[in-house]
Amino acid sequence: MTEKTAIRILALDDEPLMLKLLSHMLAGLGVAPAITCDTGRAALEWIGSPGNHADLVLLDLNMPEMDGVEFVRHLVELRYAGSLILVSGEDERMLQTAVKLVQAHKIQVLGHLHKPVTPEGLKALLEKWSPPSRGKPQAAKKIYGADELRAAIENDELINYYQPKVEVSTGRVVGVETLVRWQHPGDGMVFPAQFIGVAEAHGLIDDLTRVVLSGALAQTGRWLEMGLALRVAINVSMDNLASLDFADYVAGQAAGAGVPPQQVVLEVTESQLMRDQRAPLEILTRLRLKRFRLSIDDFGTGHSSLAQLRDIPFDELKIDQSFVHGAWDNGTARAMFDASLGLAKQLDMEIVAEGIEDQADWDFLRKTECDIAQGYFIAKPMHAGDLLDWIARWHKRMREEFPAEPDEPAQP
Repeated sequence: MTEKTAIRILALDDEPLMLKLLSHMLAGLGVAPAITCDTGRAALEWIGSPGNHADLVLLDLNMPEMDGVEFVRHLVELRYAGSLILVSGEDERMLQTAVKLVQAHKIQVLGHLHKPVTPEGLKALLEKWSPPSRGKPQAAKKIYGADELRAAIENDELINYYQPKVEVSTGRVVGVETLVRWQHPGDGMVFPAQFIGVAEAHGLIDDLTRVVLSGALAQTGRWLEMGLALRVAINVSMDNLASLDFADYVAGQAAGAGVPPQQVVLEVTESQLMRDQRAPLEILTRLRLKRFRLSIDDFGTGHSSLAQLRDIPFDELKIDQSFVHGAWDNGTARAMFDASLGLAKQLDMEIVAEGIEDQADWDFLRKTECDIAQGYFIAKPMHAGDLLDWIARWHKRMREEFPAEPDEPAQP
């Protein structure tokens, strides 16, 4: 942890006994004496006075007169640049909602503590604190115009990266998700968040998707020629499903690349409600009849819902990363994960979990019935040319984690 004496802490709680307890714990952890306030108004007056500043506020949520949620709103008005730790007797879901709200206000939350607070819990969160960066503020990411993006599509400036997917039970590499990048001639690598919205708003998403899809299928065909059979997933939005020729286009591209339909997964994300369901349902049904695989992406968020599962013949359910990462230590996320997993199993669908970011996520997933995993713990998206070397390294890593039984051959 950064030098403890450097942290200026303000503790806000309407219970005097709690303030004394927090002060005693902080002293025991070697932290400089905290400023204590028993009302939000008093705390705001102190923070707003010239020469005063707090690096960290220990905030109770449920207080009379001014509760913690209202206090945070006033902190924003004061341009508070420090961090928060929520200290409350409220239930886990209420605390998680409060954390989301504080984060939406662009205030750093180190975590939350249930009452009664323990020195160990407080110490663990204090160790997350670091001084705010005093460098230049980051410039806002550039958003590109429709004409620039149209030219990029025409000039073949879009390139595909591929993020591996692995079988949870064995660690075997079974597929990749295709993720588009823009190799801008002046700005270098541009990520989708900076141009996908432009494509959707200006009628370019269909052209963009077809470029991504044709490139991904051509690359999959080359992998097949090398003896590497991988399922390739390509993201498709509902905007792509307005053209009735889309199913035939996909089938033609796959056939031309020599890729069997069963190795192509179309991950459908519905960013907006379907006004007219006829064209999307026709296209998706025809694709399914042609034996292409359909995946419902980001399940549980946006418009990806139970109604979609009822109406569209999906083969695969992709659990959104917000219900996967940290689910081992988050009761609400775990409940959402378990519900999604159980639903998919009942519908005889394959389950993909995205957002496997660390060893704890991976260990958690291996204890479930999830089929496939994807995330930075496994691999970041990579250029096609880097995939074979990565697979060799991953197989070595998995041989160490999944040692073969005496009568079983090791993974290749």
